[in-house]
Amino acid sequence: MTKIAIQGVHGCFHEQAARLFYGNEIGVCECLSFEDLFVALDQGKASGAIMAIENTVAGGLLPNYSLLHKHSRKVKGEVFLRIQQNLMALSGQTIEEITEVHSHYMAIAQTREFFKSYPHIRLVESEDTAKSAADIMRNGQRRIGAIASELAAELFGLEILQASIETHKQNFTRFLILDDHITVSEKDIDKSSICFTLPHKTGRLSQVLSIFAFYDLNLTKIQSLPIPGKEWQYFFYVDLKFDDYGHYLEAMNAVRPLVDELTVMGEYKSYC
Repeated sequence: MTKIAIQGVHGCFHEQAARLFYGNEIGVCECLSFEDLFVALDQGKASGAIMAIENTVAGGLLPNYSLLHKHSRKVKGEVFLRIQQNLMALSGQTIEEITEVHSHYMAIAQTREFFKSYPHIRLVESEDTAKSAADIMRNGQRRIGAIASELAAELFGLEILQASIETHKQNFTRFLILDDHITVSEKDIDKSSICFTLPHKTGRLSQVLSIFAFYDLNLTKIQSLPIPGKEWQYFFYVDLKFDDYGHYLEAMNAVRPLVDELTVMGEYKSYC
């Protein structure tokens, strides 16, 4: 069985996204941090990993861009998951009977509007959405609810008292697939994630972006992060979408003389 490293515990959104990409017949290697994903890969505890990189509500997960640059693992794919937060508890209860709801602080932040209609419920922050659901099942806790994924409710035998309680319904997270066992045919490659640095020269970033436009590359993401130890210098993380792989290669060749450092973090087939 393929084992995939996830950040979080069994039943979390990372596992739900992994199943969306790989299918349901996978095992998971639970990791406490995103750094641990790479440790799991290096130690052979998992054959692949999935890592959240950006969210349509919260924006980019900036530390994860640095992790991508730090480690040599290549991006081999991506998947987008709608983050649907669900209120769940042991079966046979109503929302009115629930006195506390536990979940990760982000899930609580995304659902506060819903709980304004239930002022008797105390919201309690925990380390993980799925773990909150698992604890209810494991301890047989009644009058306690959790905010977690539909997968968590299914795995831990909880009843969903109210589905999709998140404030923003168009809430999607993009996950990157890190798996050296995946081979992507050149004819299928239509997206690339790159990182580059620039010399201090007027208009240099504009010149690089103009080359991307000239070769019909669609810049779908650009993120800058400071370079540690170098004042006012930045890494630029860019996602490029294209229809012609040859044009993409030509653009990379044209860009290289203009940048100080260029790293291709992955070439893969886009999810959509």
